[in-house]
Amino acid sequence: MFFFFVAAAVLAVLFVFDSPAIDYRFVALGGVLPLAEAVTGRPLILHTLLGSVALLTLVMAVTVGRRMLRRRLLGIPIGTFVFLVAAGTWTRSRLFWWPAQGLDGLGESPLPEFDRAPVVLVVLELVGIGALIWLVRRFELTRPDHRDQLLRTGRLPRTHLA
Repeated sequence: MFFFFVAAAVLAVLFVFDSPAIDYRFVALGGVLPLAEAVTGRPLILHTLLGSVALLTLVMAVTVGRRMLRRRLLGIPIGTFVFLVAAGTWTRSRLFWWPAQGLDGLGESPLPEFDRAPVVLVVLELVGIGALIWLVRRFELTRPDHRDQLLRTGRLPRTHLA
């Protein structure tokens, strides 16, 4: 599952924050960043609340005095927070609250995002693709100027927000 998490992150941020200043490229990146742990086959730090909080803290610490960079990079931890919800990580309390509920939740297989029936995974991925198609149509990203704005700045056209 890839498109599902991209769509979930972008849509959640779009509907919750409703801000034209958010860089959706970094939100999408954050929404799939924990999938990198799939290489190990086990959920690690990015599947925990601590991981997202640490990432947020890191962004805040390294961007002191650089407001524009901070605004862009904040999309990454926001995306990882959305991933925790969309992947269902919060349903595994030992993993989600690690290390607050003990040290044994980290690294226990399987990954929460893939711990579903294959048909469910396919349906969720198709839902994600459908949501991304809706976003392309809603924000007219087939228009070169709108697409260029998204690719260059990470922003969606202001005229289509609200």
